[in-house]
Amino acid sequence: MNREPVSRELFDEVMVPNYAPGNIIPVRGEGSRVWDQEGREFIDLQGGIAVTSLGHAHPGLVGALQEQAEKVWHLSNVMTNEPALRLAKTLCDHTFAERVFFANSGAEANEAAFKLARRYSWEHYGPEKHEIISFKNAFHGRTLFTVSVGGQHKYLEGFEPAPGGIHHADFNDLDSVKALISKEKTCAVVVEPIQGESGVLPADPEFLKGLRQLCDENNALLVFDEVQTGVGRTGYLYAYEMYGVTPDILSSAKGLGGGFPVAAMLTTAKVAASLGVGTHGSTYGGNALACAVAQKVIDTVSQPEILKGVNARSDKLRKGMMNIGERYGVFSEVRGAGLLLGCVLTEQWQGKAKDFLNAGLEEGVMVLMAGANVIRLAPSLIIPEVDIEEALERFEAAVEKLTA
Repeated sequence: MNREPVSRELFDEVMVPNYAPGNIIPVRGEGSRVWDQEGREFIDLQGGIAVTSLGHAHPGLVGALQEQAEKVWHLSNVMTNEPALRLAKTLCDHTFAERVFFANSGAEANEAAFKLARRYSWEHYGPEKHEIISFKNAFHGRTLFTVSVGGQHKYLEGFEPAPGGIHHADFNDLDSVKALISKEKTCAVVVEPIQGESGVLPADPEFLKGLRQLCDENNALLVFDEVQTGVGRTGYLYAYEMYGVTPDILSSAKGLGGGFPVAAMLTTAKVAASLGVGTHGSTYGGNALACAVAQKVIDTVSQPEILKGVNARSDKLRKGMMNIGERYGVFSEVRGAGLLLGCVLTEQWQGKAKDFLNAGLEEGVMVLMAGANVIRLAPSLIIPEVDIEEALERFEAAVEKLTA
């Protein structure tokens, strides 16, 4: 069925105004390129904010979706389904995990992780041991619980009172954690291996190792939010492998479905036992369509040549952006890991990340922001080198115009 194109103005008529989308409406994608309603082509370095891990319309994902769509779409969790079981087994085989809970989004995976941490401590140590330590500027989702654990008060404004028992330490500052943690009250420490939204800030290896030790000493669980860093994004299937620090609970989403909504909470058998029958659930969690697509994503991304390719692409993109930064005086550093990179604006351009994003669109390249001072890049893990080269050319043209 052919439908008439719709305008950006329709958004303001029919949608809740919590987003402010640009005027471009993409209608088709292939690989790392997308086309809008007017037929304009863009090279996609956004990746749906680290979601389209294998690009747009990947033949393998399309095939997996079509194959499962002709079988079973959805079953309630009154019974299980084959794609969910296969995916759970694959995730356990490839990670530290022994048990998996499926959900639909990163926020839901984190919600499950935080509830599990409290439930586990409640069962093993009593109700007083319920406090969660997170970090300032962290982001863990938009449910009331996850936004409270996240360390950005702007997302809580107007929605308080927030759930209690949550404390925020300073990221990469182990002493600030030591000042808050206790064996009597702390049930979990929650951390992003790389803080994404706050500016693509990697954790120091010794900091994460110190968190592991503090949790062990205080009978607390270590929770890694790998919603953005997982599924090959850093050149490892999950970033905890890069750091050599194993958490007790890990959340995964975004790239897990390559664009199809799916999420997972991974944990050990001992910890998982605290979510007994009826303690938590999700109507769509473990959906057969979602799990079939995610299975193809994991089977593809976990291949050694794919993960090795992430780092090669990262080097090319990082060097190219740093060269642009030096030529035009716009970036002080490019930080991050794999294909999650943050280009930090120099003092002269602080607060103007949106200008760079818009200038890029004018030249046919899509980039992201991480706050007002960082350009964030999170393209497909298999973006062709020719697309990287052309994207850099287009972005340099945008910067040249912006700085003229």
